[in-house]
Amino acid sequence: MSLHPELNAFLDLAEESQAEGPGPFHLSTPAQAREAFERTTGQLRWDAPADVRCAAHSFTARDGAPLTLRLYRPAMASAQALPVLVYFHGGGYVVGSLESHDGVCREFCARTPCAVLSVGYRLAPEHTFPTPLNDGADALDWLARQGHAEGLDLSRVAFGGDSVGATLATVLALQAALEPASLAIQPCFQLLCYPVTDASTSSPSTELFGEGYLLESETLEWFYRHYANEPTDRLDWRFSPLLAPGYPGLAPALIALAGHDPLLDEGRAYARRLQEQGVSVELIEYTGLIHDYLRLQSVVPEIDEVYAQLSQALRAALTA
Repeated sequence: MSLHPELNAFLDLAEESQAEGPGPFHLSTPAQAREAFERTTGQLRWDAPADVRCAAHSFTARDGAPLTLRLYRPAMASAQALPVLVYFHGGGYVVGSLESHDGVCREFCARTPCAVLSVGYRLAPEHTFPTPLNDGADALDWLARQGHAEGLDLSRVAFGGDSVGATLATVLALQAALEPASLAIQPCFQLLCYPVTDASTSSPSTELFGEGYLLESETLEWFYRHYANEPTDRLDWRFSPLLAPGYPGLAPALIALAGHDPLLDEGRAYARRLQEQGVSVELIEYTGLIHDYLRLQSVVPEIDEVYAQLSQALRAALTA
């Protein structure tokens, strides 16, 4: 299927904007990239659900660093304990924030409905592999300690995210399956939107969609160089979950991909690998869309239908 017509004009504007600014991320410093990403967040803002309550919570990571979470809950939630989606934002481990994905969390919170715990993990290159994963595990410890007091049902927890956030989610889910004692929370479901699963950047889709479709292949390399301590980190399954030796006991997953995304092939390969290993997987491909589509509702109104479909699947998993 061809690219959604609304996205052609959007990509042209994005290219013009890069030409007027510091350029694509891989030609920028991390600070410049973060500033550009947050500026774009403001430009892409849409009317995300307002009938959601959001509270910030602070906790201390294992190395003593202060970290922040955002806990979203439906404004009209019942007195019953709420199921939870633990959400990790995208951004290549270098950009992205709690604020950049505020609208995404509000959509899933209101539509499912469920609580959403958004994790403010630390970014590279200041904090390299595996610090974001450790931050995610520490956020799960916080949830285990505070969840009941917050009115949350810890028997109904999903891990989810977009792009590298989906990578963090599935790696933590696999860690929970392989070493149950190592994590305080066991997920019942995974919601993985256009995940990074193979950091080799050698797939055909990386060549086909690696330029001109928002996420550039050179930017992927730039992200991975900042995140890795050394090149061999890319071969660690916690960096590239497609390389895991097995997936015994892994929670069921919905993997949602974009048809014009350099990550398309590795997402398909991950879905196949999980299915071959006996994991329950639903694979959805939004053929006319590009990477980062969850933040593009102001550009493509049909993203509303994407949220409806993903939230319906999440609701079914959390109420099963």
